[in-house]
Formats: sequence, C-alpha cells, structure tokens
Amino acid sequence: MLSFVAAAIVGVAIGILSGMLGIGGGTVMVPLFRLAFGLDPLAATATSLFSIIPTSLAGLSKHLRNGTCIPRIGLICGCAGACASPLGVLAATHSPNWAVMGGTSLVIGYSSITMLRRGIAAVRAERAAAAVSPSKAAGAGADATASKAVGACAGGVKDPEGACSSIEAAHVAMTTRTVAAMIAIGLIAGFMGGYVGVGGGFIMVPLFISVLGISMREASGTSLVAVCILAVPGVIEQALLGNVHVSVGLAIAVGSMPGSILGASLVKRIPESALRLLFASFLLVVAVILVLNEVVG
Repeated sequence: MLSFVAAAIVGVAIGILSGMLGIGGGTVMVPLFRLAFGLDPLAATATSLFSIIPTSLAGLSKHLRNGTCIPRIGLICGCAGACASPLGVLAATHSPNWAVMGGTSLVIGYSSITMLRRGIAAVRAERAAAAVSPSKAAGAGADATASKAVGACAGGVKDPEGACSSIEAAHVAMTTRTVAAMIAIGLIAGFMGGYVGVGGGFIMVPLFISVLGISMREASGTSLVAVCILAVPGVIEQALLGNVHVSVGLAIAVGSMPGSILGASLVKRIPESALRLLFASFLLVVAVILVLNEVVG
C-alpha cells in the first residue's frame, strides 16, 4: 500500500511535466521504473506506454478547453505514429537491453540539445524586443514581425524563433508538403515511442516548432493529441506479450492524471522561452540518468 501511495505521489510530478511540456511522461517513467521499481528495460518501456495513455488524455482535456492545441495536426501525426508504434515494439523485443536504453538516451539527448538552442535563441529574442522602445515596437517593426510569424505558420515552414501565436498556428496550411511533414513526424515518433516506451512527445514537440512553425504552447497540447493515439497499438502489443506491469502502471496513473491537468493549466502562465528551456533541461537530465544507470548497473 505504501509503495502504491508513493508511486501515485511521484505520478503527480510526472503528470505536471506531461501536461506542461506535451510529453506522455514516458521519458520520466522509463528510468523511474528501472531505478525505483527494478523492472527490466522491456517491462519498463511496456508499463510506461500503458501509463502514458490516461496521463495524456487528462492533460489533453485541459489543453482542448484552453485552446492550446491544434487537433488536426495531432490526429494526422497520431494516426501515422500508430502505424509505426508496433514496429518499434517488435524491434525492442529483439534488441539487447543496452541497445534499448542507449537508443533512448541518444534520442532524448539530441532533442534536449535542439530545444536548448531554441530556448536560448528565444530568450535572446525576448531581450532584444524588450530593448526596443514601445513606440517602435507598436509601429512598423511589430507589424513586420507579426507578418513574418503569420507567414511562417500559414505556409507550414520553419519558424526558428517559434513566434507563432495560437491564432496564427491555427492557420497552418494543409498543403501536400505540410501533411507529408506531419506524417513523417508521426512515423518517427511512433517507431521511437514503441521502441523506447515513451509517447513520442520528446520528438514531436521540437519538430512541431522547427518544421511546422507553431509555438511551444500549441506544440505541447498538439503533441498530447498524437500521443493518445499512437501509444494504443504499442500498449496492446506489449500487453499481449505479457510485458505490462498493470499494478505499477495504475499506481503512477492515479497521480499523473490530476497532475497532467494541472500542468496543462500552467502552460498559459509560463513564458515561451521558459517553457523551452525547462523542456530542454528536463530531457537532458533524463538522458544523463539513463546513461549512468546502464554504465553503473
């Protein structure tokens, strides 16, 4: 009973990160299941996928009410990812333990570095904007910046500064090129999610920002739409293989669901640059923990 309560409390923290950053929570749950519960890599990834679905659904419900997600993008990526997720699970079952955890660390580390660079760039952009006089910011300069952001979002092209607002992001053009990019993002996230037992948000969020040009706020909510879909086939396959520890997964979910709702509520209150830096720092810490665990263990 005590371990169940402790897991639920930890689940609250996982849920907050999930709802706030657009991750299913697997990036925390996999190392947690390995270090705290002593599960082997395959069981850790399987149980993580199981807990991700209720966690993501809870956070998504709040993002939908807040308008901080773009459902159509999430649906396309999620359906594509659902096709690739079972392939990732299959690859994981035929891979050695060090390969599963090593692959997780590499992908998470790459995502963290990418987001860290963008977070620093966002901070610099905010400082530069603050240095501009209010009169100039309200004039032609502001108009040019807004026009550039709208153009980036409408065209579905790269927006290095991620300056798109929720209104602008809602107008991402559904061109053949853009839809193809969404499908590609979903396939990559789905395969990696099934392979390492995460929802794929740590891959989708950076790609949503850099490829589709939407803001961190919309990226976090949109990611949860996709995560809810693409994790399902992987969970079913892992359950049929007998790799899911249901009791452990439910213990985490009891806390992660309300935590995810709280995290989604915080998205509008935290500056864009702070969200990016938090996301990058969080991923980097997880990658380091995974590497150290495999080296020491």
